Amino acid sequence: MTRRSFSTDFKLEAASLVVDQSYSIPGACKSIGVGPTALHRWVEQLRGGRGGTTPTRTKALTPEQKRIQDLEAKVRRLEREKEILKKATAVLMSDFLDQ
Repeated sequence: MTRRSFSTDFKLEAASLVVDQSYSIPGACKSIGVGPTALHRWVEQLRGGRGGTTPTRTKALTPEQKRIQDLEAKVRRLEREKEILKKATAVLMSDFLDQ
């Protein structure tokens, strides 16, 4: 069985059927030909995004969520780099003071 992949636009439109157009999840699944697990996940992502939360384990559905995910990843990377620099400075300073 081959796993299908869907574009972000498709996911957004599919979730919008349930959130904005009052389709039931089973009805929307039948209309667009996707499984209920995937559609449920997309609906939760869309509702969460509209409520101000950004998904942490899945790809973002909206451009705003994508930007937030990218910025959060950048912050994590910068924080790791800062910790490395702190440790390197401490080692260099201890070496300097030991002389």
